[in-house]
Amino acid sequence: MADLKLVFEDLVRFQIELWNVVDARLRAECDLQLTWFEVMRLLAQRSECRVQDMAEEFGITVGGTSKVVDRIEAAGYCRRRANPHDRRSSLVELTPAGRRLVDRATKVFEMELEGRIGSVIPKQDLEKFAATLSALRAAGRSASARL
Repeated sequence: MADLKLVFEDLVRFQIELWNVVDARLRAECDLQLTWFEVMRLLAQRSECRVQDMAEEFGITVGGTSKVVDRIEAAGYCRRRANPHDRRSSLVELTPAGRRLVDRATKVFEMELEGRIGSVIPKQDLEKFAATLSALRAAGRSASARL
């Protein structure tokens, strides 16, 4: 049986290493930090997205998410608009410049993931690994909800 402490260490350290190399490549090739890219990528995938929705998706605070959105908005890559369904919140969307940047950065992101994961793990193993991670995340959310 695998030592769960070693699994934890490998998983966490791999995540940190992967984050760092992807961040460095996005900064070098697109002048975009990975934190911003993750938010912008989510905005590119959703037609309507509130700061609250982003915070829930990333598992971070609304305040922290709002600060990141403020910075991306100040750079001209996203904008807030009134939420027609709820006057207390706004919807965040990419600007045309933001969409162009996220499209360019997505190519860099995908190339780095392919080189670091896709080319290393056989497709069948990768599909099983993805399903395992998904199951672990779902179990974690379920356990947290019971607290």
